Amino acid sequence: MSATFTIACLGAGYFARFHHDAWRRIEGARLLAVADHDLAAAQASGVSAYDSLAPMLEAVAPDVVDIITPPATHLEAIRTALAAWPRAIICQKPFCTSPTEALKAVDLAEAAGIPLIIHENFRFQPWYRRIRAELDAGKLGTPLNLTFRLRPGDGQGPSAYLDRQPYFQEMERFLIRETAVHWIDTFRFLMGPPARVFADLRRLNPAIAGEDASTLIFDYGDGRRALFDGNRLLDHSAENTRCTMGEALIEGTEGTLTLKGDGSLHLRRFGETDTTCLLPPTAATGFGGDCVFHLQSHVIRALDGKADFENTARDYLEVIRQEEALYRSADTGTWVTL
Repeated sequence: MSATFTIACLGAGYFARFHHDAWRRIEGARLLAVADHDLAAAQASGVSAYDSLAPMLEAVAPDVVDIITPPATHLEAIRTALAAWPRAIICQKPFCTSPTEALKAVDLAEAAGIPLIIHENFRFQPWYRRIRAELDAGKLGTPLNLTFRLRPGDGQGPSAYLDRQPYFQEMERFLIRETAVHWIDTFRFLMGPPARVFADLRRLNPAIAGEDASTLIFDYGDGRRALFDGNRLLDHSAENTRCTMGEALIEGTEGTLTLKGDGSLHLRRFGETDTTCLLPPTAATGFGGDCVFHLQSHVIRALDGKADFENTARDYLEVIRQEEALYRSADTGTWVTL
């Protein structure tokens, strides 16, 4: 790494700790400060603490502003961050509160010439990077089916999510907007853009406002399809059900890849019964195969001229478009063409 980039974070809540931890471990990055309306939470980060974004930016003038707060805060936080002229801004998902608001944030960042990157980190999980490499190498022949079964097992009963992210219970759009959006992006990373989508949604836990189970189908117009089968009340075989959050199959004309709940990836050649382990169970202690670390490391590499940015906000508008199409499909009970 030829340069060191300074970092300031907005947010000190549950998931922000993964961001803070990753920044401390990334070569070429130096975490300077954290701001949060809960000053004590910001102080617990162990770096300079502030109770709001603007004073922090004025004090430390970071190269990177990392926004780790709920969607309702995003547009104003991006405006404030742009005024400080950082080298880049990272913003957590779900991105803004609506497509209109997201487009406004994109336009503001592009007018300023400052990269705005959405922290959509699942495509940076090591198993999906390996799956992409296997697909690019033609190891499966022609991929025809991609299936992911979401089974985190954390959505049962009246106390579901309260110990970690209690606002989940109040989200009127929940499973797609908060969770399945990870796979909307991951599916396009692996399979490209779909031609049309279909969604069937259910609310199984009466303690929450939004849907918590779904069947989402992505049709690519050339015989390929992807299926997201999500149910937050059910679990899968894993010591840590939040490691992969489920299990996947990627099936092609020459073989099948199986992702297990421990992060291991296995290849079975077409017509055979034996399998080859391509990735062992993950030893990473960070969230989801340390995907937060990998995404943030990618941003530092891109700033250092060693990579092209992935998940720019402009590109991420396609994820939001698919999300809206899926909800429209659920409302109408029909396929929606993109």
